[in-house]
Amino acid sequence: MPDRTTAVTTDDGSPTTAAEAAEAAGPPLAADARPPGWSGRKWWTGLRPLVLRLHFYAGVVVAPFLLVAAVTGLLYAASFEAEKIVYDHELRVPVGERELPVSRQIDAARAAHPEGTISAVRPSPEAGATTRVLLSGVKGVDPDHTLAVFVDPYTGKVRGALEQYGSTGALPLRTWIDELHRDLHLGETGRLYSEFAASWLWVITGGGLVLWLARRRTKRRLRAIALPDRAATGRRRTMSFHGAVGVWAAVGLFFLSATGLTWSTYAGASIEDLRSAIGQTTPSVSATLDGRERAGGEQAGGEHAGHGSMPGMDMGGEDPSSARDVGIDAVLKAARAEGLSNPVEIVPPADADTAYVVQQIQRSWPEKQDSVAVDPATGEVTDVLRFEDYPVLAKLTRWGIDAHTGNLFGLVNQIALGALALALIFLILWGYRMWWQRGSASAFGRPVPRGGWQQVPPYVLVPLAAAVAVLGYFVPLLGIPLAAFWALDIVLGELAYRRGLRTYR
Repeated sequence: MPDRTTAVTTDDGSPTTAAEAAEAAGPPLAADARPPGWSGRKWWTGLRPLVLRLHFYAGVVVAPFLLVAAVTGLLYAASFEAEKIVYDHELRVPVGERELPVSRQIDAARAAHPEGTISAVRPSPEAGATTRVLLSGVKGVDPDHTLAVFVDPYTGKVRGALEQYGSTGALPLRTWIDELHRDLHLGETGRLYSEFAASWLWVITGGGLVLWLARRRTKRRLRAIALPDRAATGRRRTMSFHGAVGVWAAVGLFFLSATGLTWSTYAGASIEDLRSAIGQTTPSVSATLDGRERAGGEQAGGEHAGHGSMPGMDMGGEDPSSARDVGIDAVLKAARAEGLSNPVEIVPPADADTAYVVQQIQRSWPEKQDSVAVDPATGEVTDVLRFEDYPVLAKLTRWGIDAHTGNLFGLVNQIALGALALALIFLILWGYRMWWQRGSASAFGRPVPRGGWQQVPPYVLVPLAAAVAVLGYFVPLLGIPLAAFWALDIVLGELAYRRGLRTYR
């Protein structure tokens, strides 16, 4: 027979009995353990409805965006291995006895593809791997991309040519999935979806984690927090899976949110401004021949940044237009002498006043990010930049982006990202299922009652509001929707009040 005792709401906003609520609330703190001004569990009793309402509505509104990000992120995590299979002919060759000079490999690439200009060269990084000659300004190729010509380093035979994107050399399959994940193939406007999702992911994760831990605090057992209750049924069973999986995934979701914001449009600009203000920008080697000062600014973008195309020159041996160019083989030899091992990328001089830049491009651990500038007239190294000399935040940013994109720890990293994406997908589906089950599995349940902020003690509400305002300024796709939701909530609450619903339901 149904329990007809007084109903209240639980931490997921669903009705339950007063007895169950008392059990979830747990024992009050001892009098001598309460800080000055503490009134029982007043601070959490007041704050919980606000956190609950925010978690509920943010989940309902933001979840579709997160679901798209999770599905496309799962595809992206799998794209690395898929790329190796799909483009095996271009990427791999039988190992020969001896590699040809890089200049001869470039000559072979230019003979097959004379169009465009050379923007960079990536010599074969290991036995059995092809050399990539990157061409910019090629008709039919996206201006932010390059045409990669793949050359057998042992025979000089051209194995094919594919469009390439980003600092990790993504080929068409991975590029298409990457752009789907980043902007849904809608350009800069589409990037707002991913920034919106990243801006709210940590809020939803944090709110859910707090609510779950508060609900399970009386159990005082790790199992009750970290594992689902298989004996439960209905909505409680769904909630137990939602909460337990959320606990396991929380750290990873916080990480994805933070690193995703690092190179977003608006929050990313705020982060870059902050790094600039405290001298923590990523340095770049100076390619200027008449000045050796190193300038701040990103040397190479993350996986979601395009390959910078600069005017190229014929690097096959000496430049035919200038007898002063020592040629790419001498340039590579000078870089090797400075300790730059594979994989490397060689970027030609932009004009007569700049040098070759040779930079390591290994994004996996341990990262290789050293770079040197080489005078094309003399073959002398004019500047050296070591990754170990990067500012701390520059290193953390590099590692964070590379872990987010599945490069830092290779296949293990990609499997972890896939697992996180699957966890997020299930968390979203379980969240919607709980909402449906609140309506007796025949319709979506009633929203969480509004007006929760009115129950928050002023000594908690005021600093919380100030912190949210500051955070919203720097992360506008969090701040603007949150302000809109708050304003709408107040307006709807006032209208309900005037209609006589004085409880602000």
